[in-house]
Amino acid sequence: MKFNIDWLSFYLIEQPENEDSPKQVRMTRYLSHDDYEKSELHDFLDGEFARIAKRKVELNPKSEGSPTKLGQFVLEPGHPLESNPNYALLSRMLSAETTGESKEPCQELVQSYLRTSQVRGGVLIIVRTRLDLLDERYLFILKCDFEQKTAVITDEKSLIANVQMAINAKNMKSLMYPYMIESGMNDPYHVKIHQFSHAKYFEEFLRFIEYPQTITQMVSEEVISLARQHIEYSYPEQTEERQREEEAIEIMAASPKRELAEKWEHETVMEAMQIITDRQPEVELKFKLDHMQVRTLLADYGSSLHIAKVNGRYLVLLEGEMLQFERGVSPVEFVKPKALSEIVQEIEARGPVSRQPEPPTKRSDDEERPPWE
Repeated sequence: MKFNIDWLSFYLIEQPENEDSPKQVRMTRYLSHDDYEKSELHDFLDGEFARIAKRKVELNPKSEGSPTKLGQFVLEPGHPLESNPNYALLSRMLSAETTGESKEPCQELVQSYLRTSQVRGGVLIIVRTRLDLLDERYLFILKCDFEQKTAVITDEKSLIANVQMAINAKNMKSLMYPYMIESGMNDPYHVKIHQFSHAKYFEEFLRFIEYPQTITQMVSEEVISLARQHIEYSYPEQTEERQREEEAIEIMAASPKRELAEKWEHETVMEAMQIITDRQPEVELKFKLDHMQVRTLLADYGSSLHIAKVNGRYLVLLEGEMLQFERGVSPVEFVKPKALSEIVQEIEARGPVSRQPEPPTKRSDDEERPPWE
């Protein structure tokens, strides 16, 4: 996959000495195809366009932290795609044939970018390309943040020299429009954006593009919806008990950490699970049993994963044909497994144990958890 560059706009963005002052463009360059071929940017960006185009992306990522996402133009009901300001701006740049025609829309985009909160200094590059042989037009918006404490080897005496404003393509943020489903097949309603940073400023500067829900968010909403339906079915009349159940669901929806509710029968859970896994077969199931972490697929519940309660203790049974160990050898690898009935008898013989409160754990603000964790 080879992209031919029609024109390129280069902007150096710097933070003034007063940190409260807004970022500003210190240097601007507009390069034609021939200018680009002779410039150092050719070697710097060589192969990056193909890598961006080939980078895999899901319509609904697994988590909010997924580096590559599909953004969709926001449209009011009954309004055409052209009514979206971001689409209109990207289309103007996409249709610009020369550096002269590209200047005005590129300047508009840069000014929009500079107004974004938490924008960082670095280099912003806007490129109009054509896919070789197919002659398809694509627009790339690239951002390289300045690297900290960068040095280059100089000579035997000084050894290294400090570089004040260094960039590299490794952690480069990118936006590609239109979204290439496959070579020769484009989707004009979506843009593909890529950024490793936890800060979302690069995806936020185009205000009329929205990003679909993650699978975690979708499944969480589906579970809460099924729980509300179950309450309506179980309590058709407005009673105090129904109100308490509804309040408990609201608390569950807002809580980052929950304990097993013990409300639904196994058959009800299986029905709800089937609804979710029919739409999203790869949904994960993660939970913690005391200090032990369990991570599997939601579809494994009821077949390869079972939850029981023996003498007041929770019992998680994982079923499989092979038990494999990795790294650090332990004596457990030599065990002859007991019969399940024998283990259950041992648990019953221990008697109930008083429950100790668990110390609070710190959790990052952006950490997503499904409602069954």
